[in-house]
Amino acid sequence: MLDLEVVPERSLGNEQWEFVLGMPFYQAVNILRRQDSSIKGVQVWYSDQCPLQMDLVLNLSQDGIKLIFDPVSQRLKIIEVNSMNKVKLKYCGVPFNTPQIRPTIEQIDQSFGATHPGVYIAEKKLFVLNFRGLSFDFPINSKYEPKYAHGLGSLQFPNGMSPVVARMCIYAGNSLTDARAPALPVTCFYGNCFLECLEVLRDVNVTSGLKFILVTEGNIQGKLVDPSKKSVVRVVRFGDSVQDVVSSLGCPSRKFYKSEDKMKIHLPDAHKHVRSRSADYFFNYFTMGVDFLFDAVTHRVKKFVLHTNYPGDYNFNIYCRCEFKLPINIEPTKATQSQSSMLEEDLLVVTAYSKWDEVQKILTSPKHRPVILNRSASTNTSNPFGSTFCYGVQDMIFEVMSNQHIASVTLYHSSAQRDPAASS
Repeated sequence: MLDLEVVPERSLGNEQWEFVLGMPFYQAVNILRRQDSSIKGVQVWYSDQCPLQMDLVLNLSQDGIKLIFDPVSQRLKIIEVNSMNKVKLKYCGVPFNTPQIRPTIEQIDQSFGATHPGVYIAEKKLFVLNFRGLSFDFPINSKYEPKYAHGLGSLQFPNGMSPVVARMCIYAGNSLTDARAPALPVTCFYGNCFLECLEVLRDVNVTSGLKFILVTEGNIQGKLVDPSKKSVVRVVRFGDSVQDVVSSLGCPSRKFYKSEDKMKIHLPDAHKHVRSRSADYFFNYFTMGVDFLFDAVTHRVKKFVLHTNYPGDYNFNIYCRCEFKLPINIEPTKATQSQSSMLEEDLLVVTAYSKWDEVQKILTSPKHRPVILNRSASTNTSNPFGSTFCYGVQDMIFEVMSNQHIASVTLYHSSAQRDPAASS
């Protein structure tokens, strides 16, 4: 049985680990992976068809805990304990819920010092006792319903019949119904930079680079987001060297060498391409949701990959969502004919939340049929999430899921614009 400390409006955890409001989904999953000997039966709940409308949930079924994440920001917004008998809880080091201590109304009042009565919800037959960032639900038998006064103080219970907590919620703010995921806390940075926004730099529908607006642990320099964070702007362009990228963004989360390129079969005269002794390689920046592909010979950037991190995608939970803005020039006639919110004058602005069927209505239809991508691992030859479809448009490749959400966007260096030093 887990023995955890409750910190209202902040966290639930112990000396070894802590679930903190505002933490990214992948960090919570990493905690669960490290604690797999003590935390079992973890389920991931999400909506396959409407992933931006339904909360993303980690259900710790054997411990009676739900971690509820905002579906857009994918940060923790509510910590819910719904089976009080499966976990031990304490506040300020003093237990208030154990096999020996029942979380009754009197116990909660003693532990937390209630300064106002609870709110009775007649249709649910519940009393809810609210503190800032913390609430307790007490189921009340109908014969004890308050008749003239509202609040716990208006109820009289026989000895041993006091109701116990059915559910406890930790959240940010004054109201559970209005709870929102807070900004990423500094305690979750761990020396990393996180992406606030990414702008794709394009000129006449040709991509030249990426503009990163990053948030990092701060000091007195730079533009302060809050006393412990700062915002910085960095630009990476096609043709930049490895040293340029590392100087701008820091060391990558991982470096990955391409062992083979199955897409080469689609190139003209593919049989003439002789396998090189060296291999192109990726720099993976997981907290930014971006990959850079470097040429094996020149060691310069020749491709960007932007990841949207939707549940149901093969790469889900490897990357944080890349909050990109991708402007595409379109014909004025198409702009006047369309009422899409993605349009800004004669620009189509594609984001991580755009759906491909809406984008495709405005863009000129791709000239070729999509390439079906069915990833598989060496230890598991099937992809449980199904195939994705890759559409080539200008110097971009959109990887699209079956629900029409964009899984990734690949931006490559147009041969017409390619600098000889960066050619592949």
